[in-house]
Amino acid sequence: MAFHMPTATVDQRPHPSATARREIRKIEFGTLVRIAIVIGVGFWAVHAVQTYGRPYIFLDARIYHGAVQWWASGGELYQYVRPGTTLGFTYPPFAALVMLPMIAFSPLIAGFVNLAVSLVVLTFLLAVIVNPIADRHGWPRWFVLGVAVPLAVATEPVRETFGYGQVNLLLAGLVVGDLLALRQRARAAVIPGGSAGATSRVRAWLYRAWHTGSFAGVGVGLATSIKLTPALFIAYFLLTRQWRAAVTAVGTAVAVTAATFLLAGHESVAYFGSVISDTGRVGAADATANQSLAGLLARAYDSPVTPRLMWLAFALLLLAVGLSRAVTAHNEGDELTAFILVALTANAICPISWSHHLVFVVPALAVLVDTALRRRRARRALHVGRFQSLAGLGHALVAVGLYALLVTSPMWRYEHPSFAGKSHYSDGLLGALGENSLALALILLVVLLPWRRGADPAFYTGPLPSQRHRGAIARLAGVRGS
Repeated sequence: MAFHMPTATVDQRPHPSATARREIRKIEFGTLVRIAIVIGVGFWAVHAVQTYGRPYIFLDARIYHGAVQWWASGGELYQYVRPGTTLGFTYPPFAALVMLPMIAFSPLIAGFVNLAVSLVVLTFLLAVIVNPIADRHGWPRWFVLGVAVPLAVATEPVRETFGYGQVNLLLAGLVVGDLLALRQRARAAVIPGGSAGATSRVRAWLYRAWHTGSFAGVGVGLATSIKLTPALFIAYFLLTRQWRAAVTAVGTAVAVTAATFLLAGHESVAYFGSVISDTGRVGAADATANQSLAGLLARAYDSPVTPRLMWLAFALLLLAVGLSRAVTAHNEGDELTAFILVALTANAICPISWSHHLVFVVPALAVLVDTALRRRRARRALHVGRFQSLAGLGHALVAVGLYALLVTSPMWRYEHPSFAGKSHYSDGLLGALGENSLALALILLVVLLPWRRGADPAFYTGPLPSQRHRGAIARLAGVRGS
């Protein structure tokens, strides 16, 4: 019995319906519009940096480069002073070891390498933050990230980090890596028992370590070994009873510092013996760029030094408020906001926090925008109130105002260096507010930044791991899932 396949000419083949064609054209048009928006935002970011930024010559990267080159040539690391300035190396010796490869390049090339790596880390950091928001609203991830990155680059902390060749984004990337590990812990799975080959066991261990958040704390430990400010996250881990993350962070920091002592014992003794307490090596407390509580108080007293007892009292109060709010955000299931509050608190109470240190203000903007979107969506879904479309407007306006402040940086317009004999009140109240604008915004964020209930839990609250997860891990281990 013979079978004959039906034949059809090209003209006889079925064509997409008119509705389908319209949908295809709509999708293609929407994609083109999104691409145009991303390009437009990119050009605007470049214009904003050129308009509101300052002349950048990778000054800090040049200091790092000169210091490690001086050290590699047999000089004392902490006796290096960049010619024409009073600035030297102020980080722990481990940071100098990490920066040693810089001497293989010229200072300019090293600055551009740092810029490229920092841009990659910024993209990673923003992806961790905005991808869940994009998924919840059904927006393309590439579009949201493509808009978020140039918008972030235009802000004072990010453009200063790029322009000076600073390490702030690299440290933030290490900390956010721990946040990502804690997210994985919230979806922890259990590896069933069984035997497997050595290779499979290694793969299974890595898989389990990642999906149970075992690496959480390593990033904070490394960041603390490079700069002491992230150590506040260890206190946060202890307060939230995230014991494993706290032990991992402390263990990483101690191990790295001890290993550095074996390789650079003299420099380690010098740093922890005298350099760590010499804040004068960094600069005057009342410098306009110092947007911490200590800088604000120094400028309020029109003095190059901070009133110590007053700073200590307010710093302890702000520390208590910041950490207590971070713990509450964690308990409410918003680990991202908890991390942001800890980072902002550390910036606020640190004696010196230059404007480029405040990179976690950018994630705070994302939290404000997401809070506005959540409130609007909830109000419309519940049909509560007469003006449902205006829900979340307050948070949106705060986000826009804060972003405008970060882009325009009015503090530089009212800069009054005390070493030049100028008073910080030369331009009256408006000038004083402008010069302290970022410090005031930082303190207000520590006190008022909202958390989003259940938005980003770092503890496992769902049902037992699914059969699919157990089976995937079992296959990696070379055993059959139960």
